[in-house]
Amino acid sequence: MKTKVKAKGKAGVQLLVIDMSSQYTKVINRTLREIGYRSIVLSSGKAEEWLQSNRPKGIIISGGVASVYEENAPQPPEQILKLKVPILGICYGMQWLAQRLGGEVKAHPGSREYGPAQATFGNEDPLFSHHADHESTTVWMSHGDSVTALPKGFGMTGLSVPSNVIIAMSNLRRRIWGVQFHPEVRETVEGKQILKNFCENICGCVEDWESGDEIKAIQQEVLAAIGDAHVLIGMSGGVDSSFLGAALEPVLGKRLHAVTIDHGALRENELREIRMAAQAAKVQLKVVRAAARFRKAIGPTINAECKRRHFKGEYAWTFDSEAKRLAERFGKPVFVAQGSLATDFIESGKVGEAALIKSHHNIGLKLRYQEIHPLRNLFKYEVRDLAAAVGLPDWIVNRHPFPGPGLFIRVVGKSITPKRLTVVRWADARVREILQEHNLWNKIAQCPVAMLCLDTVGIKGEGRVYRSAIVVRPVTTFDFMTTKPFHLPVAVEDEIISVVGRHRQVVRVFVDYTPKPPATTEME
Repeated sequence: MKTKVKAKGKAGVQLLVIDMSSQYTKVINRTLREIGYRSIVLSSGKAEEWLQSNRPKGIIISGGVASVYEENAPQPPEQILKLKVPILGICYGMQWLAQRLGGEVKAHPGSREYGPAQATFGNEDPLFSHHADHESTTVWMSHGDSVTALPKGFGMTGLSVPSNVIIAMSNLRRRIWGVQFHPEVRETVEGKQILKNFCENICGCVEDWESGDEIKAIQQEVLAAIGDAHVLIGMSGGVDSSFLGAALEPVLGKRLHAVTIDHGALRENELREIRMAAQAAKVQLKVVRAAARFRKAIGPTINAECKRRHFKGEYAWTFDSEAKRLAERFGKPVFVAQGSLATDFIESGKVGEAALIKSHHNIGLKLRYQEIHPLRNLFKYEVRDLAAAVGLPDWIVNRHPFPGPGLFIRVVGKSITPKRLTVVRWADARVREILQEHNLWNKIAQCPVAMLCLDTVGIKGEGRVYRSAIVVRPVTTFDFMTTKPFHLPVAVEDEIISVVGRHRQVVRVFVDYTPKPPATTEME
């Protein structure tokens, strides 16, 4: 019997999942964590960049909605075929491997399969070594195309019953496997075991994901870094800072301090929610009132990057001041702990050769006090799971992200004024209320509401006026590196337009369904 080894600390990611726009990509990642393995999920383009400086032990290609024989069908990075790393293609992933390596994929109306199906496997293949040879088992199908001819060197290792469609193939010499069904979903009875066979027996991965171990590793890393110092964290009320506070409180106790900066660009009722989050995380919270200072620092600029940088400078000064106050009060060094995630470092151009997408207010602050980023290797979906593991309530775990500069970057095209902030704050609150009323809020990953200060003609009462527009941008995403639009029901769109359009400063309401890329999630 094999002895299971658990990786300690923050070892490099062992498994790369290449997202080909499958509805189940999230489920692949979650199922891998459930069986003990951490993975990184990237689009094909991001995967290609990541592979330039990382070498995983295994690669999984997800399913997708396209057909591999279409002219503009999505393509995984070609380089994965040269890495001599085990590859598992799922659904579209299997079809791409088959076609790319010389096999044939066709649409067969008679062999389209959606939902549960019966399948048989040969247990001589290591992917199915657990399976009773050629006995029938239930798998989950979702495909209209099928592999009709295998590439040279591949063997058929699974068939659907009774349609006799090829649903599994492998080339042991090249260490490539493909399955037409979805092992990641619970409806595939042996799915977890199949993925475990791939990770452990084929790739040689060690179990490296367990929420308790990850939390302990974060605590130990911080304790080793700070000694007997105190720690100051910025509390936004979001899942990242709330989890960081909840994770550190048991080991730091009264040495942990939280600060919220009321910079004048928070949403409606934001401070109340932040105080509730701090209470749930059991951290001491201080609110610094600094709205006038931040408006003065940002000044009349309408340039998005300038606004972010000016905000960042004032943010850093405020944190320095609070850290100095704590150091003088307790006579101990103070560290500033930030809840920055892997995506923040990537977008800030701090990982590898990544280009700057936008400045992040809590990265590269150049404080007088030392910064630590305990969550720097984690992605949002991992932090959500960890937050649930430490017992934070669902409303924090699933809270929509909100940018550090707040509503300052949701007033577009004209300078910041209290009046404009009031308008966009009001519109944001009304949109949120409508989406919550229709049970849509928790189905959306984020819904920025911005004010476009490009005056267009409209009618208010009996008069002709020139006023601004409000843009509503509902998106879904897995890792916030890319997003897809969340299309609202027409009736909900109409209600948002009707309610928001009543404001005397608003004459148009747009719903933005542009994906990322080409657009970013926020307007600025």
